[in-house]
Amino acid sequence: MSYPSRRTVLGGAIAATAVVAGGAVLSPASAAPARRPGQKSMVGVPFEAVDTVRVGVIGLGNRGMGMLGGWAAVPGCTVAAVCDIRAPRAKTAADRIAAAGKPRPAEYGGSSSSYQEMLSRENLDLVYIATPWEFHYAQGKAALLAGAHVGVELPIATELDELWDLVDTSERTRRHLWLMENCSYGRNELAMLKMAHEGVFGDVTNGHGGYLHDLRELLFSDTYYTDAWRRKWHTRSIASFYPMHGLAPIAAAMDINRGDRMLTLQATATAPRGLADYRERHVPRDHPSWQEEYINGDLITCMISTQQGRVIRAEHDVSSPRPYSRINSLAGSRGIMEDYVPVGAAGARVYLEPDHSGHSWRDFTSYRDEFDHWLWKTVGSQPNPGGHGGMDYILQWRVIQQMRAGLVPDIDVYDGAVWCSPVPLSVQSLDNGGRPVRVPDFTRGRWAHKRPGLDSRQSEMPPVA
Repeated sequence: MSYPSRRTVLGGAIAATAVVAGGAVLSPASAAPARRPGQKSMVGVPFEAVDTVRVGVIGLGNRGMGMLGGWAAVPGCTVAAVCDIRAPRAKTAADRIAAAGKPRPAEYGGSSSSYQEMLSRENLDLVYIATPWEFHYAQGKAALLAGAHVGVELPIATELDELWDLVDTSERTRRHLWLMENCSYGRNELAMLKMAHEGVFGDVTNGHGGYLHDLRELLFSDTYYTDAWRRKWHTRSIASFYPMHGLAPIAAAMDINRGDRMLTLQATATAPRGLADYRERHVPRDHPSWQEEYINGDLITCMISTQQGRVIRAEHDVSSPRPYSRINSLAGSRGIMEDYVPVGAAGARVYLEPDHSGHSWRDFTSYRDEFDHWLWKTVGSQPNPGGHGGMDYILQWRVIQQMRAGLVPDIDVYDGAVWCSPVPLSVQSLDNGGRPVRVPDFTRGRWAHKRPGLDSRQSEMPPVA
C-alpha cells in the first residue's frame, strides 16, 4: 500500500522530519520542547478543593448528551452551562437538567465561537468537552486559558505539537487537563490493575489492548455522527484513530509514566476494504458517501516497546464485521488474563501459577471479586445513572470527588498525551514504511518516579453542605 503523508491528506503540520538510516528508529521533531521560565510540572499537583464543582459542557451530541445526567447526579456537582454549535441541542440539554429538578444551566449555541462566549462569561471549575475529534485541542486549550480544569473525550488532540502544547498550557496555567478515559474505570480493568500491582502476574512482560468495534452501520447513518464527521476521518489519513480504550488500561497496569515509559511505536495497516464493501452492499447510490474514498486501513496495529523491556500491542478496527472487544489482556512470568471471552460471569479468563496447572483456562470471576477496586465496591454498588455498564458514572463521580476533596487526579495531562500519541505516531511510522518511531517523554523525565494513579486508596466524597 501507499501511505499518503499527513500533510497531503489533512493539510496539517508534518508529524516528523527525522532522517532515516536503514532500520533506525525515527525521532519525532516535536520532542521535549524547552519549558518557558516559571513553567513547572503538574505531576502530583492536587486540585484546589471546592465545595461545589461548576461544570460547563461543550458538545451535546450522542456522547455529551449521554454524560449529562451523570454530571447532574454526582453529589456536589452542578451543570452550570451547556454549549453546542446547534442551539436547539443546548436548549434540550438545559430542559433535561431543569426537568430533573436541578438549577437550569445557561445556554450557549448557534455558532462555532459559542464555546468561547461561554468560557468568557461563566465562572467554571470544570469544562467537559465531547465534540468531534478535530475540535478537542483548540477547545481544551481555550478552557485551560480561561482558568478551568478540563476533561476531554478521546483523543485530547491528534497531532504531536498539539499534545505538547496542551502539556505546556496545563503547566503554565496550573490547571489540569485529562483524558476522559472511561474504560480505565471498567471493573475488570481495575481488578487487572490491582492484580498486576500486587504481583499476581509475576513480572509483567506484555499486554494487548484495542478498540475493535463494528461501527459500519453508525458510520453510514445520517443522524448518529453529525455531518458524518467520524466517517470522514477515514478519508483523510491512515492512522490508529482511537486505540485508547484498550491501550490505557494496559499502560496503567504497566505503570507507564509512573516507573516505566513508552519508548518506540511501530505501526502496520491492512488494506481499506470494510467501509467500501459495506457501502456497496447497504448504501443507496444517491447517498453522499459515494463521493468519498476510504484510505484508512481496516486494522491498524501499533507495537509499542517500553523502557523496562515490555511490549504492548494496541489495535484499532471499526470497519470490519466482528463482535465488540477491547481485548484487555495482560501477561507476565506467572500467568495471563484475557478479557472478552465467553468464560464465566466476568467474561474473562485467567491462567495463573501456582493456582492453576494442566494448561486449562480458569474463570476470572473469583479474582475479580478478590481484587475488586474500592470504587466498584462503593460507587459501583449504588444506583448508577451512567452508561457502559456503570463505568461512565464512576469516572464522573471520581473526577468530582477529587476536585471537591483536593486530591491529585488519577489521570493527568501526561497520561492523556502519551495514550493519545499513537494517533500521530502511527501516521509517522506508516509514512516511513512501518519503521519504529520514538514516543516523546511528555513528563520530561518524571516517568522514572513511582507515584499513584488509578490504583488509588479509598477516600470519601466530601459531604454536601
